[in-house]
Amino acid sequence: MKKQTKAIRTQAKKSQNREHSVPLYLTSSFAFESAEQGKALFDETEEGNIYSRFSNPNVSEFVEKVCMLENAEDGIATGTGMAAVFASMAGLLKSGDHLVACRALFGSAHQIITQILSKWGITYTYVDATATEAEWEAALQPNTGTAPADRPAARMVYLETPSNPGLELVDLEMLGRLKAKYGFILNVDNCFATPILQTPIDFGADLSVHSATKFMDGQGRVLGGVVVGRADLIQPIRFFARHTGPSLSPFNAWVLSKSLETLDLRMERHCRNAQQLAEALEALPDVERVLYPFLPSHPQYELAKRQMTAGGAIVTIELDGGFDRVKAFFDALTIPTLSSNLGDSRTIVTNPNTTTHAKLKPDEKAALGITPGLIRISVGLEAVEDLIEDFTQAVEKSAEVLQPTER
Repeated sequence: MKKQTKAIRTQAKKSQNREHSVPLYLTSSFAFESAEQGKALFDETEEGNIYSRFSNPNVSEFVEKVCMLENAEDGIATGTGMAAVFASMAGLLKSGDHLVACRALFGSAHQIITQILSKWGITYTYVDATATEAEWEAALQPNTGTAPADRPAARMVYLETPSNPGLELVDLEMLGRLKAKYGFILNVDNCFATPILQTPIDFGADLSVHSATKFMDGQGRVLGGVVVGRADLIQPIRFFARHTGPSLSPFNAWVLSKSLETLDLRMERHCRNAQQLAEALEALPDVERVLYPFLPSHPQYELAKRQMTAGGAIVTIELDGGFDRVKAFFDALTIPTLSSNLGDSRTIVTNPNTTTHAKLKPDEKAALGITPGLIRISVGLEAVEDLIEDFTQAVEKSAEVLQPTER
């Protein structure tokens, strides 16, 4: 049976009411049929629900679907995407461990690594997304001669591919080879690609992390996160989450599970729209740069074609003129929403320099290519002809703020 069918037909067990659509289990706790059952549930000799911070039928259904889509053994859902990212690290790393991460990360992930984990004695090394296999290996192992002799070997590698907002890719097959050689935990944020376009576990990843708030919901309604992967790694992550409490609400899980039924269809339209919009913007002389994984001009186009089935819904462009040009461009747009979110049925634009990555230091922004004129576009499901027309006129109108020498 194909995954599209499983995503639609996977449901929690029917109640005595024989419902067609899964009901909402809006309860904080669950009753025991006997004292013996209560004991069995707590000593884990019997499976079942105890308390919605631990598990809930709606949450379990959502996790089961994501595990199926990602080819994962087990998983756990959280209240937000960043809770999933944090749990995937904090549940597995301890003081003295070393984390190697791709430099191109979402701002909050960067803050977790540099400001929170570091307080616990967990050290880190950043590597460029485009680094060679030898460069990655050098960052992973002190005995390669480039890492400090007193620094431990990497316990975990964490990355986004494609990255936010520069759409840099990391070679998953290459890291899968290194993981097989050295035994670190390979933890991949698969939010931008979704399991429809890319399944990191098939390339050797141990964990796949998502902000379900984005494409999994797809309509900007609820918050959620999920971590799926190897069962032996999910167990300590579940322990961490169970006792620290970043649980996903049953209502949000119900919404997300229903949304997974249309994820395949939505991603097909998202990707088609994004591809056509990227091609149209690249043809405009007043657009300095267009980044999209499935454009032949993308520096990692061949890699994108190898590990993704389509280019995704995010297009990143750069306009000359800095923030003044960005303001004029946003003011001229008539269709998109101006928001820091993404993954919506409605097209969204933002300026990462002043929003999602505003807290990064100037040198950190420079290393990620985050300039004042950078614009991240989350391409929605509108008629692509309307989007192309609107973005084209906004590019042309905003060019009026440039000095003659800049044009």
